Amino acid sequence: MKNKTQQTTGPIGVFDSGYGGLTILNQIRAQMPEYDYLYLGDNARTPYGTRSFEVVYEFTLQAVKKLFELGCPLVILACNTASAKALRTIQQNDLPTIDPTRRVLGVIRPTAECIGELTQTRHVGILATSGTIKSESYPMEVHKLFPDVTVTGEACPMWVPLVENNEFDSEGADYFIQKNINQLLEKDPEIDTIILGCTHYPLLIKKIRQFTPEHIQLVPQGEYVAHSLQDYLRRHPEMDVRCSKNGISRFLTTESTAKFEESASIFLSQDKVEVESITLE
Repeated sequence: MKNKTQQTTGPIGVFDSGYGGLTILNQIRAQMPEYDYLYLGDNARTPYGTRSFEVVYEFTLQAVKKLFELGCPLVILACNTASAKALRTIQQNDLPTIDPTRRVLGVIRPTAECIGELTQTRHVGILATSGTIKSESYPMEVHKLFPDVTVTGEACPMWVPLVENNEFDSEGADYFIQKNINQLLEKDPEIDTIILGCTHYPLLIKKIRQFTPEHIQLVPQGEYVAHSLQDYLRRHPEMDVRCSKNGISRFLTTESTAKFEESASIFLSQDKVEVESITLE
């Protein structure tokens, strides 16, 4: 069975609890357009940010198994909460028994890896969901690579609802964005680099830039995750040959397809997507 798995090729799986992972997919497709992608959004059970570690792990494992079942040799958890709360356990405990030849990668380490070159003051801020901030995954990853860097987090519970309700460009968004950025910089005025630690936040980038001092660099994740994936496949040709390359993207949702199609157009640089509804269990 394992030999058969190794010989077959399939799309790169991209998983998120909702729509934010589409911003990661956008960047990956821009850099690697020849590959096939299968995006799965667990939109019926979003958001993951407020859920416990155990529930996020259980839901994420269900999604990974589904993407494996549909032929993906490699799955990207394009969700900070899933990367923070489930990735390590899946990599260490589940993959060896499910299929040790497949891989699951996250979005936190690729973002952390770039920090050393970006910060001059060695003071970095993280804007993210409550779940990602509480997990302390970013400070842990950054400190593994750059022990001298001080990392300060700020939870932004209102930012995802603003994006998902298409209010990200409204005046109403200004209050919450300005408030969270000010609170972060009050905690550590020496910050010169801010990681946008949620895949929804690129849609708020204009507003975030508006309320962030000019000398501070903003780090959206998509570009760094895409570079990291490209590098990973270059270093692992045995995985690269298992990723099919027809330039095709498919979309799956656990919610209504009409709702996904409508919302996806906000996140994706294409007008129309065809999506299928599935169940995770």
